[in-house]
Amino acid sequence: MSSFARLLYRSFCTSPATTSPSSAPLHNIVEDVFRERSFKKLVEKFKKSSEVYRFRCKSRAYEIIVRRLADAKKFQYIEEILEEQKKYNDMSKEGFAVRIISLYGKSGMYDHASKTFDQLPELKCPRTVMTFNALLTASVDSKKFDEVDRIFRELPPSLSVSPNRLSYNIMIRAFCEMGQFDSALGMLDEMERNGVQPDLITFTTLLKALYEGDRFSDGEKIWVKMGSLNCSPDIRSYNAKLDGLIRGQRMTAAFELIEELKTKGLKPDIFSFNSLIKGFCNEGNLEEAMRIYNDLAKDDCIPNRRTIETIVPCLCEKGDFDLASTVCKDSLNRRCLINVGLLQVIVNRLVKESKIDEAKELVNLARSRNYSRSNLKLPHVAEDAK
Repeated sequence: MSSFARLLYRSFCTSPATTSPSSAPLHNIVEDVFRERSFKKLVEKFKKSSEVYRFRCKSRAYEIIVRRLADAKKFQYIEEILEEQKKYNDMSKEGFAVRIISLYGKSGMYDHASKTFDQLPELKCPRTVMTFNALLTASVDSKKFDEVDRIFRELPPSLSVSPNRLSYNIMIRAFCEMGQFDSALGMLDEMERNGVQPDLITFTTLLKALYEGDRFSDGEKIWVKMGSLNCSPDIRSYNAKLDGLIRGQRMTAAFELIEELKTKGLKPDIFSFNSLIKGFCNEGNLEEAMRIYNDLAKDDCIPNRRTIETIVPCLCEKGDFDLASTVCKDSLNRRCLINVGLLQVIVNRLVKESKIDEAKELVNLARSRNYSRSNLKLPHVAEDAK
């Protein structure tokens, strides 16, 4: 695209107030916003950056900043930056409108998501099944389960849209989160009656929920249904069943399932092994849990936070704080975050056992991974360990 063509493109894709976007490199603009520690200044910088069309294309930047504000419960600031977006022509595009609705939903601000959906016609944005699904998802993300079924039943006729597969998958997820498994299974039947083909997401969502809800027999029926529709399960489907087996303390069957995976050309992933480690830890079989942990590299897997936070408490319970410390240090060296409270327990015990140098090493390593920014007790323990 020529420079002149790019200039025209930006002119038409940017609001009249921002026809002269900043000439600063985009990554500099984004980094400047991310580095800001003051929430008030962060909001001002975000709004100023939003004047740049290139910044408004960075959906990930929006997600990160809004999540940061939501974690801090700065909901008034979320409203301030998202309402600001409505003045741009981008709001006439479904993708941008979906972003705003979704961000409100992920922040638990369903009323704002609903209001934005209602405003779409005046913002010259069509309300299609795409924006309908965004509102439906926002109601689930906000835990407004009383609204989910109403939206699903009432809005499509008034909008002249038909729910698609994603719509049904959202509804199934909602019913599963509410523990209404019969209603979730009913949605699967409704999909088929309306000629909507379920997909792997549909089945995996059901499998995970049914096994977690101790509906093992219903989970097995889902496998039969998948086979009848020639829907091939992936590792996530098997992991759902694996979790169910381990929850039911059926470790032998869990190992058999791992072997079955190999015959189907599927490799167990870190989530598969985390389930096995959890099962053995629940049984108090620390030796077998550690064997799986030590063999993860052979299976091309890297321990993650769940791995560490499953096996380390088991080590602490058995009184092996030295090994617990070693596992935590290995994790921190891989820049894998660990719950600070768990680190605190280990450091306290090491200090109590007069293993000051080892406690210092763990504290200093945690500090180097930015744990010192928290208000938890780790820095205080480091002072005691001097």
